[in-house]
Order: sequence, then C-alpha cells, then structure tokens
Amino acid sequence: MTTIVLFAALVFFVFAQAASARSGAQSAADAAALAAAQQAREDLLLDLAEAIGSGDEDWLDWLDLPGDGLPAEGALAAAQELAAANDSTVLGLQSTEVGGFPGFRVEVETTDTVGDSIIPGTENLTAEAQATAVIQPRCDFDLDADPTKLVTLVCDGQPVDIDPEKFNPGDLPDASVMFSVRLAE
Repeated sequence: MTTIVLFAALVFFVFAQAASARSGAQSAADAAALAAAQQAREDLLLDLAEAIGSGDEDWLDWLDLPGDGLPAEGALAAAQELAAANDSTVLGLQSTEVGGFPGFRVEVETTDTVGDSIIPGTENLTAEAQATAVIQPRCDFDLDADPTKLVTLVCDGQPVDIDPEKFNPGDLPDASVMFSVRLAE
C-alpha cells in the first residue's frame, strides 16, 4: 500500500511539474504579446505625429488604426525581451486581427524543462504557449471634422485638441490615452 501511495504521489508531482511549466509558458506568452502590442502602440503614435506634422489630410484615419497592419519593427524585439525575462524564447510573432482590432499573436517556448521525473524522456521537455494582444482606439471625434483645422478628440472622456497648423508632437497625450492594449484570447 505504501508503494502505491508513493507512486501516486510521484505521478502527481510529475503532473504538477508539467502544469507549472505550462503556466510559466502561458505567462511568458501573455507578457510577450502585450509587449509587442504596446511597442506597436508607441510606434503608431509616432507615425500619427509624423502624419499630422507632414500635413497629411488623412491623419484622422490613424485614430481608427491603419488598415495595412500595425507597425511591427520594434514589436518582435519587445516580445523577445519580455519572453527572455520569463525564461522563454519567441517561436513566432504574426500580425492578426481579433474582433476588428489589429494585434499580434505570439508563440513562445520555455527555456526551462519540466525537469527530472519518474517518467522517462520527460526531463528534456519544454512547454509552449501562445497569446494574442490587440490595440483598440480610445478616441472619438466628429466624423465631419476638417483635418486641416483644430480637431477635438474625446479619449475616454478626456478632450484632446489637435491643431495641424500649430502642431507640436509633444502636444499628443501618452499612447495609452489614445489606444488601449489588451489580451484577446
């Protein structure tokens, strides 16, 4: 009877090790996806500032997010950095859309293994997980607004005035005021 109880305890321990590895992988995937989307949000704000500053009359379209996808230049590096901080590596990052909102799907693999156990071959197994984060606009504006004149945005109840004729990129609020980032799945 003691042998059976010890064996059951060891099996339970093996499953707990695997669950812990899987949980760590999911945390790393969530963090990496959020980091990618947050970096894209920051890059998006820079692109918006450039569009306003250059006199692009379509700059209001940036508030509904660009139709050709999010800026991904720094997104992969941000995802890799957060994954590494969580003992994982990024296996892939791809642009996606969830509920009409653009984002990134990130897949990670843990660098740590499940560890030694009584089940042969499991000591070198790693865990994999994936997560998706999206960016949502927070600002509303009058659809008939003239993009060459003063435009008042309402970002989560907070007014933001943008005057393209006197535009200073420092006048834009923080990216988190204009766009939210959240896990989608």
